[in-house]
Amino acid sequence: MTYRSLFRMFSSDLAIDLGTANTLVYVAGKGIVLDEPSIVAVHRQTGEIVACGADAGEMLGRTPANVVAIRPLRDGVIADFKMAERMLNYFIRKAHKRKSLVHPRIVIGIPSETTEVEKRAVLDSTYRAKASEVHLVEQAMVAALGAGLPITEPSGNMVVDIGGGTTDIAVISLSGIVYSRSLRVAGNQMDDAVIDFVRKKYNLLIGERTAERIKMAIGSAYELDKELHFEVKGRDLICGLPKAITLKDFEIREALTDSVAAIIDAIRSALERTPPELSADISERGIILTGGGSLLKNLDERIRRETGMPVLVADQPLASVVLGTGKMLEDFKLLRKMAVN
Repeated sequence: MTYRSLFRMFSSDLAIDLGTANTLVYVAGKGIVLDEPSIVAVHRQTGEIVACGADAGEMLGRTPANVVAIRPLRDGVIADFKMAERMLNYFIRKAHKRKSLVHPRIVIGIPSETTEVEKRAVLDSTYRAKASEVHLVEQAMVAALGAGLPITEPSGNMVVDIGGGTTDIAVISLSGIVYSRSLRVAGNQMDDAVIDFVRKKYNLLIGERTAERIKMAIGSAYELDKELHFEVKGRDLICGLPKAITLKDFEIREALTDSVAAIIDAIRSALERTPPELSADISERGIILTGGGSLLKNLDERIRRETGMPVLVADQPLASVVLGTGKMLEDFKLLRKMAVN
């Protein structure tokens, strides 16, 4: 038995969607084994990790004074190098049932306009988390692959991946990116817009988890067929006491107006820069939406009306990036062609 084949016995390749909101891990031959919030809970005085992932997510907004819940990624890139490394190490070990000898090859999706410094931060964090090899690929490309688009063919495919920190838009043909744009307007910015709206209109302070629940329950990009309501509880900013109010769908649609408009403007800009032959392909196949943000009610209808293009939501929008990244694990020839590091 060669050293390399012996090494492979102790290793299992991973594909990671290192998202601002959630991290998904795909193990070669097994599929998606982990889907948890990208959060680390840390003790302020000792710096000790109290919890990671789902356990830390439960603590968000509920920690005592001596514990802080941290999101190591902001706008799709690493903001806290040390915490990102420790979080990655936790996820890698959890994906491999906490085996300490595992040194996997890892493929990670990154936003298309990531700088060289930001790429280096991802590479360094992943290598320090005990990876043997690290390959970076553009999120929009792997989202298209995960959504089942024929990206290797000489035809135009357009994908819009709306994650937590970034919206990645790309026009793809022949395994290459013809046009790409990464917009730092996505799910987290929508949550912030809901928090600001509720604070300004009702003098009520709510947390980001509550804002996300409101967005998912009654948020929309275009008028709904049936009016929706959502009761929300928070702290009254005037008297400081707990208070409950009922929000309506049109209010949250108003709160999300700027975020939705920015995404649609970026899509129109991408269409304007697409070569005519590829534009014809996109008008036939449509624009494919992936990522958690694509689940915003009637977003596909709003984009359809604004662009005149067919719009489809991927079958598994939340998992498209990690599924596409996972396919790269099984086709290293394609990976070498698409890797950006």
